[in-house]
Amino acid sequence: MYKLYLATFLFFFISGTLFAQTPPASPTTSTPPIDLNERVRLLEENLRFADQSLAKSVDDLLWYQKLGDVAIIDKVRYDSKPPHVIKNPTGQGANNPVVIPAYTFVSKKFASAKKLPLLVFVHDGIHGDFSTLYAHVVRELLDQGYLIFAPEYRGSVGYGGAFYNQIDYGDYENDDVLAGKRWAVENMPQVDASRVGIIGWSHGGMISLMNVFDHPEDYKVAYAGVPVSDIIARLGYKPQSYRTIFSAATHIGKDPSDNVAEYRRRSPVWNAQKLKTPLLIHTNTNDEDVNVLEVESLINALKAHEKKFEYKIYQDAPGGHSFNRLDTKLARDSREEIYKFLARYLSPPAPVR
Repeated sequence: MYKLYLATFLFFFISGTLFAQTPPASPTTSTPPIDLNERVRLLEENLRFADQSLAKSVDDLLWYQKLGDVAIIDKVRYDSKPPHVIKNPTGQGANNPVVIPAYTFVSKKFASAKKLPLLVFVHDGIHGDFSTLYAHVVRELLDQGYLIFAPEYRGSVGYGGAFYNQIDYGDYENDDVLAGKRWAVENMPQVDASRVGIIGWSHGGMISLMNVFDHPEDYKVAYAGVPVSDIIARLGYKPQSYRTIFSAATHIGKDPSDNVAEYRRRSPVWNAQKLKTPLLIHTNTNDEDVNVLEVESLINALKAHEKKFEYKIYQDAPGGHSFNRLDTKLARDSREEIYKFLARYLSPPAPVR
């Protein structure tokens, strides 16, 4: 109900602001006609971003409610690369770095420890965010003694239209995560720089893969759950409305038929030969988002390049794309597999037995 009241208020406020910006026509002046369709579009867009910002503020409070008993929680900001599309390159501040928000979680149980392993936790979703849907996973990791750094890379929702439209699918967003990892090592005093891992599901799994492929020296271990693995194949089984997103200037900017090499450059399956980092991959045959064929192609590519890694293909596990992020026994058992794998390389103080 509160959001409804807020949306109503914003509707009248923004409507009044938009129409107030256009003075009434004077008999002696010529004023261009008002484009009502454009006004409505701007109003709807402003309402959408306002709603996202409100949802983000509420969810930020929920982090403290859900994990405040076990964690010291903070939200920080750091700088990354400038925008990948700059409309006016000579304008004031045009090449300023993009400022990236991020969450940090420190276990109260291990707050006095001198050094602890760090996990970079990459959220899923095109225009997604690190929400409290992950709170149970974060709690499980904190209980083992991990420090957690969760970057809200460019394009994440909840930070307004300008940040939302900075998205650079499969490219600069990878650099945002890497810059965040390096920020954490330099600025979180408990971080053991020799024990840093990266984990993510879906789109976050794709970013995790590209980080270890391109920067193996930065990570000791990686986990990729149901990862987006081949953008070209992905667009082949998605509807036209999904494919159109990628050709927009705020995404990749071209269709695969116009620049297939660029899509290959951004896809993990075409970078498998770079793997040097211990890696665990999970996928599910009934995944309704990332078709298992994508992940199977990645697995086959890694095998073809004779890479050492571990994987498991779950057969029709309940939950589809989210199968091991649920609150079920199968999901908990699957996460236990992940935690045991990570512990072999990161040695947390209280690993899962």
